[in-house]
Amino acid sequence: MEYNYIVIEGNIGTGKTTLAKMLANDLNGRAVLEKFEDNPFLPKFYENPIKYAFPLEMSFLAERYNHIVSELSDQDLFKNFTISDYHIVKSLIFAKTNLQEDEETLFNTIYSIIFQQIPKPDLWVFLYQNPDNALKNIINRGRDYEQSITLDYLQKINQGYINFFKHAANQRVLIVSTIGLDFVSNPNDYKKIKELIFQKHPFGTTYL
Repeated sequence: MEYNYIVIEGNIGTGKTTLAKMLANDLNGRAVLEKFEDNPFLPKFYENPIKYAFPLEMSFLAERYNHIVSELSDQDLFKNFTISDYHIVKSLIFAKTNLQEDEETLFNTIYSIIFQQIPKPDLWVFLYQNPDNALKNIINRGRDYEQSITLDYLQKINQGYINFFKHAANQRVLIVSTIGLDFVSNPNDYKKIKELIFQKHPFGTTYL
């Protein structure tokens, strides 16, 4: 196994969790998955973004930090690798989109301290999907609190990820376009993405 720790990132509705689970099950990996459904601020945020953005992002930052540190410090010798459907950089992307300027300044100060203490993955995988298709996926999966998500919001999140990975120096970043692919239902599409991920990638950003 070329990589011991892989992180799959992407916009809302791009299949991060599904792909992480599939790869972990297929290749005897350990899946570290975000537990966002229990966050009490999430439904409130979608109803009133301005009021609840800061407590939402701060609570997510704390939860993600605690979860990642706890999971990665507890090694599983019977698994070939660890794969996660998120990293703490997710907090940075969403905070930049959701917070007011003064809130973002405070958030970034706290984030910069925490980020230094988080292990970095051997490989970042960014699932690129057209925001229009991501919105269709969100509607189809039917989570009540997500139905107010707009195309404009998804476009901002998408651009935030792209900007981050463009400047991710000294790290392996693989950007995989899933437009026109259905890795859940089509075994050939899944095999294609799996083979792309588990190739040996150079440091820097690779677009496939």
